[in-house]
Amino acid sequence: MSIIGVDHVQLAIPPGSEALAREFYCDVLELPERPKPPELAARGGCWFESESVKIHLGVEQDFRPSAKAHPGLLVDDLDSVLSRCRQKGFQASEPELIEATRRAFVQDPFGNRIELMERMLARRRGPDAA
Repeated sequence: MSIIGVDHVQLAIPPGSEALAREFYCDVLELPERPKPPELAARGGCWFESESVKIHLGVEQDFRPSAKAHPGLLVDDLDSVLSRCRQKGFQASEPELIEATRRAFVQDPFGNRIELMERMLARRRGPDAA
């Protein structure tokens, strides 16, 4: 048996906070919402899924935000995403470069930590550079 990938990441949210979740995950991160299957919809929460990213938010009665554990989301324009976060009132850290990746952190409306990452393309340094 081998693990072949990650299907989705699940984060917790407090009861009754789905509308606030939509404002962040749909409007700021631009992830489309996917209706939950009917047999799961009664539990509350919501699913946000693109072709390559699936974040499921589940209601937790005794909610506590995930301040350390977090998803790392790849973005193609970190500055644009950070700008949307700040325009909507979400504090975001300043980007830092680690190896060939710029990264920053933002908290969703519930205090869950989200890492935003943009991989930098290697720049050619002459005709023989790979």
